[in-house]
Amino acid sequence: MAAVAPRTLVAVSSTPSSDALLGPADVRELAAALGVRPTKQRGQNFVIDANTVRRIVRTAEVRPDDVVVEVGPGLGSLTLALLEVADRVTAVEIDDVLASALPATIAARMPERAGRFALVHSDAMHVTELPGPAPTALVANLPYNVAVPVLLHMLDTFPGIERTLVMVQSEVADRLAAAPGSKVYGVPSVKANWYAEVKRAGAIGRNVFWPAPNVDSGLVALTRRTEPVKTTASKREVFAVVDAAFAQRRKTLRAALAGWAGSAAAAEAALVAAGVSPQARGESLTVEEFARIAENRQARPADSVDSADTEESGLQ
Repeated sequence: MAAVAPRTLVAVSSTPSSDALLGPADVRELAAALGVRPTKQRGQNFVIDANTVRRIVRTAEVRPDDVVVEVGPGLGSLTLALLEVADRVTAVEIDDVLASALPATIAARMPERAGRFALVHSDAMHVTELPGPAPTALVANLPYNVAVPVLLHMLDTFPGIERTLVMVQSEVADRLAAAPGSKVYGVPSVKANWYAEVKRAGAIGRNVFWPAPNVDSGLVALTRRTEPVKTTASKREVFAVVDAAFAQRRKTLRAALAGWAGSAAAAEAALVAAGVSPQARGESLTVEEFARIAENRQARPADSVDSADTEESGLQ
């Protein structure tokens, strides 16, 4: 997927100061020059505080040899902070105006690093390859409405991503980092844990964004598993169990997995074989236990047309 060429614009960025990062006045000036108004549809809230983006880079433990992929760079606040430290940064932006303007902003404010920046103009959910070396880290301020699907897609598509730090809505952060037994443990928690160890890594106030969102934000750190979950089941098969278990999370697994297994009795057989109580509920199981259940499902005729690959499902 090709990187886009810089857009030629008058006053596309503020005159660089000794600090190349964007402050509140810089962000508003850029937005005005581009005719950009943040939209709720794309969950756009631009970071206007240089200290916050530097904190994100530190918390992400970005190293000088890292190749970082950023999703939703917007006007470039976090992008510039990443370029200060990382070897290379590739940003994925869906917005036409923002995508075409960002390279010019980088060239104006950090010319010595512009050669180490690439821009991919695309929906992140459709990205299957990136220019240059494979990414080793993912750092992003993810739009609230697509945070989980984008995160899971990037982790699945780019296995070289060892470390991830994403800023998401606080509620989403809680769900991603939740442990079994928590009230907010669910589909995002289990699926993220398939790929990585997940933990909360801090909170972000509303006043560092423009416009200020109506919700708090949180940082989530993910460290890629050194070894994948040990199972003979495929990711698709495991995720199908997860989706079924949480689609009716108040029911026991015997009842919730009846459709997935073909009957309640078949679900119970799979659960017993996996060493899981049929009376348990999905919120109490680890990703390894979901994998064992998937391994013990008995084949049924409908399997050939069963489409259960819903890893990018919502926040159940």
